[in-house]
Amino acid sequence: MGKMDTTSVLLNSPLEGKEAALKENETEALKEEASKKTKKKIPDRGSWKGRFDFLLSCIGYAIGLGNVWRFPYLCGKNGGGAFLIPYFLTLVFAGIPLFLLETALGQYTSVGGLGVWKLAPMFKGVGLAAVVLSFWLNIYYIVIIAWALYYLFNSFTANLPWQSCGNAWNTERCFSNYSLNDTTNLTSAVTEFWERNMHQLSGGLGEPGNIRWPLAGTLALAWVLVYFSIWKGVEWTGKVWMDAATQIFFSYGLGLGSLIALGSYNNFHNNVYRDSIIVCGINSCTSIFAGFVIFSIVGFMAHITKKSISELASSGPGLAFLAYPQVVTELPLSPLWSILFFSMLMMLGLDSQFCTVEGFITALMDEYPHLLRARKKIFIAVVCLISYLIGFSNITQGGIYVFKLFDYYSASGMCLLFLVFFETISISWCYGVNRFYNNIEEMIGYKPCGWWKICWTVFTPLVCLGVFFFSVVEMTPLSLGKYVYPPWGQGLGWLMALSSMTLIPGYMLYYFFTTKGTIRQRFQLMTQPTQDITARHNGLQAKTSRNGSVCDAAV
Repeated sequence: MGKMDTTSVLLNSPLEGKEAALKENETEALKEEASKKTKKKIPDRGSWKGRFDFLLSCIGYAIGLGNVWRFPYLCGKNGGGAFLIPYFLTLVFAGIPLFLLETALGQYTSVGGLGVWKLAPMFKGVGLAAVVLSFWLNIYYIVIIAWALYYLFNSFTANLPWQSCGNAWNTERCFSNYSLNDTTNLTSAVTEFWERNMHQLSGGLGEPGNIRWPLAGTLALAWVLVYFSIWKGVEWTGKVWMDAATQIFFSYGLGLGSLIALGSYNNFHNNVYRDSIIVCGINSCTSIFAGFVIFSIVGFMAHITKKSISELASSGPGLAFLAYPQVVTELPLSPLWSILFFSMLMMLGLDSQFCTVEGFITALMDEYPHLLRARKKIFIAVVCLISYLIGFSNITQGGIYVFKLFDYYSASGMCLLFLVFFETISISWCYGVNRFYNNIEEMIGYKPCGWWKICWTVFTPLVCLGVFFFSVVEMTPLSLGKYVYPPWGQGLGWLMALSSMTLIPGYMLYYFFTTKGTIRQRFQLMTQPTQDITARHNGLQAKTSRNGSVCDAAV
């Protein structure tokens, strides 16, 4: 007989085979245990520590620069009190329902803006689009804070530098006497400080000029403040209708994934319904209060300068960095009022910036917890550094033209409307509005008013879709003052807009063609929640309902 191999021995010796199998199993078990010990445990994602942390963070996020300059401008532009009618209707039919939807989504799933779409897998493109939108917004929104810091530092003087002419940057056409009747060929001292001192404004988008290093310094300071505010985690810190809708979405920070991120750090049984109503009420009341304050100031300046309110109450930077500084020069103790105003502007902007960056960070860290969560501080530093460097395009001598391009296209009302339309139908139509209502009941112990169900199913999608198409039809070539952007500049803006919008239909096609099975099976997989959404903290902890039973998050 020849020499028998190992297989023959195992086959011919049953007892020896069993012993060998047991030893093999023990060896594999030991190896598996050793590999588990060596594998690093995913750090906990954190949660809100205090009872009011979530509420105050949402208030800080929602109340921002839009309340101070955008709402008063739109109110004056569209007939004053008449603007409040479409504003409040849009608030009730779209704003509050979307705010509640996003915060409840985050709280129920306990993941960021990418992970929540396991509830409706084919709509993950909505989460990807929100990440891109927040990335663009993070780059240019903080530039406003850099401007505010620049004005703030220049306010620590006996006489404000924009209070009089005769400075090195002033021209012969400069005037500081605002009671003059004819200023046709003249430029105010405030305007010359804005254009010739801070920006050293170039001729257009094609003339970027040099980097304004003082602004590079204030922008760096703003990013440092953002970094140290979030590195320890959340526990440490018609046309009128179109304007009304975009103001609601801009002011409430909808569609960016930030509210989902803030909600994801909640305790599972936090009353997110109550908190959402409180935040929305405070935000809108703040906008109205700001409107009263702003128009009392602008009305005073209209009386002094003999100009109409429409000439003085321009939107955005024009209102914050031209009209207000001009008002301050007419007050006693001008430097003190200037310091107070620009400090307020800085803090309002930073609050919103913190939460937008946190939403971006949370979405990516929850998507790649093994890679990023243990390196959170490094990852945040890299994001801040990259955003800071890209932001240099906004602080050159032609940076204001780039800023306007970002503001008009990258995270504008059109992009947000497109995104929130799909966000709403993904939950109300695909995941199921009744199922989502049951999820909210699991969290807060009762079902909310049936009104929100009607809004999510019918009214909110109709408002978003209608205003979106109207905004596309009414879109005009971008301009800044008398400067009209060239076609290549507008093309660049459309690329920024499409960089987020195309991800939604693009991901649907990608998911369909990469999923195996028949067409019917593919659609079932695309529209049914995945199983791993049933546990919190990326599978580390199961959810329990108020009656003590383990709940499925999806079914």
